[in-house]
Amino acid sequence: MYLELRHFRALRAIHQAGGLARAADLLNMTQSALSHQVAGIEDQVGMELFARRSKPMRLSAAGLRMLRVAERILPEVASLEDEFRALSAGKTGRLHIAIQCHACFDWLFPVLELFRHAWPEVDVDIRAGLAFDAFPALVREEVDLVISSNPEPLPGVAFNPLFDYHPTLLASSQNPLARKPRIEPEDFRDQVLITYPVGRDKLDIFTEFLTEAKVEPRAQRPVELTAVILMLVGSNRGVAVLPDWVIRDVKSNADYVTRPLGDGTITKRLFAATREEDVQKPFMAHFLRLCRSEPVKLQRS
Repeated sequence: MYLELRHFRALRAIHQAGGLARAADLLNMTQSALSHQVAGIEDQVGMELFARRSKPMRLSAAGLRMLRVAERILPEVASLEDEFRALSAGKTGRLHIAIQCHACFDWLFPVLELFRHAWPEVDVDIRAGLAFDAFPALVREEVDLVISSNPEPLPGVAFNPLFDYHPTLLASSQNPLARKPRIEPEDFRDQVLITYPVGRDKLDIFTEFLTEAKVEPRAQRPVELTAVILMLVGSNRGVAVLPDWVIRDVKSNADYVTRPLGDGTITKRLFAATREEDVQKPFMAHFLRLCRSEPVKLQRS
């Protein structure tokens, strides 16, 4: 037995219309063509589906069984067609994000709040990209976007630049470094350096400042949460080097001081890595625009 969606649609239309003529109009076909289609369906199932001598046409027991299947299948197919149309129009989709940057949550959540209002049908999720290898996951389509300041050359992956930031020293106003106008690598030899719990290859203070100078801090203390880092620094338990957008709220706090590293020209760039074919999707393009504009507002606030 071979049945097609058009067979189920024809049977449902005849049942709803009560006759071939009106059903043919609903299906935009001739009555003769519909009659031949019904005969073909009955040949397939091997029994009559309608009691033809009744007016309006009534379904037989076999026809009622097929109608129950039609009423279950056809709405699901219609829903799937709607989803595909929305996907084609770029109105829906999936945006699963991996983050290789603890501090990025500070600006990402305001961006996502704006995004969800503009694209309510897009499925958004966040995975901290520190417990798994984010870039291979992007290639395997397990995630759709990776936020990172460490781009890698990968075939099929686009690294979309977002914005630049300046790694900046944050110290207690009671720390001896508070008396210095700028910070040199040697200044860290007597300091406890508080960092996020990631490898040195992902910490700006090492990649941009200390490693080349061959300077080691007196100790390094890993801390998961930005709020805890700020608390420890304010208590003069150590110093931290954080992106400038993170320390915007404590710049005016008398418990803290901020100082540039070296001559203050160290600049890092944050990227959003996506698969190349996804960049032009309307919702992805909008998300990238938000990621470029909203964090800059935080830097200036």
